[in-house]
Amino acid sequence: MSKVFIAGGSGRVATALIKDLVAGGNEVVAGARHPEKIVQLSGVNPVTLDLHSDVDKLASLMAGCNAIYFVAGSRGQDLLQTDAMGAVKTMQAAERAGIKRYIMLSSMYALQPEKWADYPALAEITDYNIAKFFADNYLIKDTDLDYTIIQPGPLTEKTGTGKVSFGDGDDRTNPIPDVAQVLADVLNTDNTIGKVIMMHSGTTPIADAVKNV
Repeated sequence: MSKVFIAGGSGRVATALIKDLVAGGNEVVAGARHPEKIVQLSGVNPVTLDLHSDVDKLASLMAGCNAIYFVAGSRGQDLLQTDAMGAVKTMQAAERAGIKRYIMLSSMYALQPEKWADYPALAEITDYNIAKFFADNYLIKDTDLDYTIIQPGPLTEKTGTGKVSFGDGDDRTNPIPDVAQVLADVLNTDNTIGKVIMMHSGTTPIADAVKNV
């Protein structure tokens, strides 16, 4: 069992992720600007999280946790301070709090800007991908965290299939429950540490895909 901190704890992906983590026996500290919107479950401690706060404040919220998830997003309203610098500050806070495991929800091809114009769905979110480009690069190059970066294609509200495909591909959509399950499953799989995983809807059961990264 792990005690995990989730930045962006009231969002769509976070809600599904929290349910998966709790079902797996984990304790969750979920942070959001509006903690009253965080799903109410036994084993979930909602806290007020402002990504505009300083690193010391963020580190104090994470104290006692042994893994961090960053699934926050401003939906284009605050890209610099939330999606880019907010993410970086949670990485710095994790290191300050002595937490090694860090799992990032990113965007397909976020680290390959030359690809963005090739896919209409990515071209539409160029500014978001720019923010993720800098956040992902900071995580890889400027921290010593045991990171895993998950880069899905466009998210949908469809029912999860429990099956995925990892690696390069087109911009097929990803049901939110499948993205959440991948995020939950990589938590305790050391083979995913130091990996950037692009995911699409596919035919491989999620547990098998994660095991074979």
